Amino acid sequence: MRLGVDILGGDFAPEATVLGSILAFKELSSDVRLVLIGNEPEIKKICEREKFDPSNFDYVHTTNSIGMGEHPAKTYQQKPDSSIALGFGMLKHGQIDGLASAGNTGAMMVGAVYTVKAIPGVIRPVILTTIPQVTGTPLVLLDVGINPDARPDVLCQYGLLGSIYSESVYHVENPKVALLNIGSEDQKGNLVSKETFQLMKEAKEFNFIGNLEGNDLFSGKANVLVCDGFVGNIVLKEAEAFYTLLKKRKIEDDFFNQFNFEVYGGTPVLGVNAPVIIGHGRSNERAIKNMILQTRQVIEARICEKIKDAFNNVE
Repeated sequence: MRLGVDILGGDFAPEATVLGSILAFKELSSDVRLVLIGNEPEIKKICEREKFDPSNFDYVHTTNSIGMGEHPAKTYQQKPDSSIALGFGMLKHGQIDGLASAGNTGAMMVGAVYTVKAIPGVIRPVILTTIPQVTGTPLVLLDVGINPDARPDVLCQYGLLGSIYSESVYHVENPKVALLNIGSEDQKGNLVSKETFQLMKEAKEFNFIGNLEGNDLFSGKANVLVCDGFVGNIVLKEAEAFYTLLKKRKIEDDFFNQFNFEVYGGTPVLGVNAPVIIGHGRSNERAIKNMILQTRQVIEARICEKIKDAFNNVE
């Protein structure tokens, strides 16, 4: 297995990305090879400073990156030698098995959709996050930001994508899929959520249990929770705010410590032909390490293959 890591992506690159790669290497088995995409001499310099053998990594040299403030689509095309564009080129041609980056999220989605491309049948790829629940099994929440406006048929597909992820990664049998809404009753919500509810209710590809209110987010009533990216991103950042608030008040709690973005490392892109993980822009070395480990997890779970199989069988 070969994992591509964008060393130039993120607010603290290349320091955090190299250190995170070193930490990940120490936890990965010998059959996993990390391919670092970035300034090779600079990477090796950091490795040597840390007394780490740089030959433990493979390298694709570039000094060009896509900045956080640059236009994703235009810059992706204008910088074919950027670390993100090179990574997607390698992913497309099978030179790596997965790509992880804490760089420009928009550019990562451009690469995912236009280079790796969506799986046939998937209307819109989606990004997800996991929310801790009192049951111990994480809640898969999608979308969390890439599609702020989503049609009912797109939201219905999220139910299937999230169900496959929950079953494959967290080994949940027949995951319970819910729709985030302002009430649990069938007729609650705005026009989009009402129509989405009907489509999900009629779907045979996943186990839809109905609407879920925000106050049941951590209850364990559902394994997968569907919403548009506008709402999902607010929920995600509110969860992160809880963690920050508790830290400021010097309150330690094992459950709420799981809200720290460093723990989950990155956000998988579901619905494209190869494993792509997007990390938080402010990722430190711990977050980078977990992003890399998550990439390995998604590859081993064969998420992309299972989604392809599922959409081949969708009526």
